Amino acid sequence: MKIKSRFRVLTLLILITVTTSTFSQHYPKHEMRAFWIATVENIDWPSEKGLTTERQKAEMIELLDQVKAWNMNTVVFQIRPDADALFESNLEPWSEWLSGKQGIAPDPYYDPLAFTIAECRKRGLDIHVWLNPYRAVQNIVKSVPASTHVANTHPEWLLTYGNKKYFDPGIPEVRNHVARVVADLVRRYDIDAIHFDDYFYPYRIAGLEFPDQNSFVAYPNGFAPDKKDDWRRNNVDMIIKQLHDTIKSIRETVEFGISPFGVWKNNSTDLAGSATKAGVTNYDDLYADILLWQKEGWIDYVTPQLYWHIGKTVADYAVLVDWWSKNTYGCQLYIGQAPFLVNEKSQEKSWQTPEEIINQIKLNRSIPAISGSVFFSGKSLRKNPMGIKELLLKDMYTFPALTPPNPRVKMLKPGTPEHPVVRKKHKAFELSWENADNNRMFVVYKLGKKANLNIENPEHIYTVTNEKSLIVESNKNTRLRKYRYAVTAISPSHHESYPVEFKK
Repeated sequence: MKIKSRFRVLTLLILITVTTSTFSQHYPKHEMRAFWIATVENIDWPSEKGLTTERQKAEMIELLDQVKAWNMNTVVFQIRPDADALFESNLEPWSEWLSGKQGIAPDPYYDPLAFTIAECRKRGLDIHVWLNPYRAVQNIVKSVPASTHVANTHPEWLLTYGNKKYFDPGIPEVRNHVARVVADLVRRYDIDAIHFDDYFYPYRIAGLEFPDQNSFVAYPNGFAPDKKDDWRRNNVDMIIKQLHDTIKSIRETVEFGISPFGVWKNNSTDLAGSATKAGVTNYDDLYADILLWQKEGWIDYVTPQLYWHIGKTVADYAVLVDWWSKNTYGCQLYIGQAPFLVNEKSQEKSWQTPEEIINQIKLNRSIPAISGSVFFSGKSLRKNPMGIKELLLKDMYTFPALTPPNPRVKMLKPGTPEHPVVRKKHKAFELSWENADNNRMFVVYKLGKKANLNIENPEHIYTVTNEKSLIVESNKNTRLRKYRYAVTAISPSHHESYPVEFKK
């Protein structure tokens, strides 16, 4: 009997372990779930130039409510598309994508970034601010730079390539200017990360050389005349390191992330590259040596844009997530996903159903090195192509998830919230608590009356907020006779405190 009893206990323990492991893999508690909100050309926000302040605010609130409704936890907000600003800045002019004319502040006045940060925090959302480092004038025919724009104050910093103007990456003062903009943001705004996308040196225009020969001659940095490609990569390396050092010198918990084009190198040119046949690569065309930045610890996370389906011949999503997961060098890895491609009329059969995105997320979760997804873009929130939102909520994003802590970021240990109290109100009750050290946001958990105080199961997350009180309508799904509540705090480094239970 003792042997049988021990066998039953062992079997039960194995079943519990397997069940817990399966649950945590299918419904992870910590997972990046983010949406890019693009402002250049009014892609996502505001929907058009010249909207009133109230309309701009209303559209942002609508987007953030959708992010929350999709059980997402982060927005990546583009606030410097063309050496301009969607925030109050003494260094660069107001963006044309707000009023329609660069240099014109919102009227009635408000700061779109400050407003968006406040609205994100109310909803328990993180915010990464997205900057373009080198693009200066979006269209030299249509755009009219303000008198305070670098096109007018420092035209010697800029080069024309195609129909755009770009900063010349070879000029040291260009790097210093971008670093000043980043430093200003990190000092003045409560942000979680500085984020750059894939635009470093511009994508090539056939038959047209990027005109940076003068800066190569003026600032060769020890590179021989036949090593211009290496010189260009070094220019980008220098700005990445400088920005990393700038950010960390001001606030160590602010992350620095890059979202590169999805292919570093093809293995046809370098055996260390991926088994792909991409016509463009980061290393050879954009002069962005992403792997070096990861190895050196200059960036905290990487989000390759893998806008291809599983099985695509020239760039297979499955091949690429495997390659990136094996080349992180300890850098946090999220995957850039493409719900914008889901379309029943797509020429590629895989994108004719939202199941492609679901299958990609399932694949991501099977690879331990992948910590979540970032989706392009905010339009997909509004359009909800082919009901992808409902499919995600039914299967993959059924429960909320918290932003994962980043091992490259200095840990700030949060204090446990203090004096948690529950007070009954008419047909409702109020949960309230007080701040402790390093508390940025709070997670409220709802558990069965007799359940253990288990906060590892995301099913128990009731809400995330930056408020210190919460009104809960009393009904069969919330009433105090049936459920108990607890609260934890989240620090700026995304670490969670011990839970404390509410007492009557």
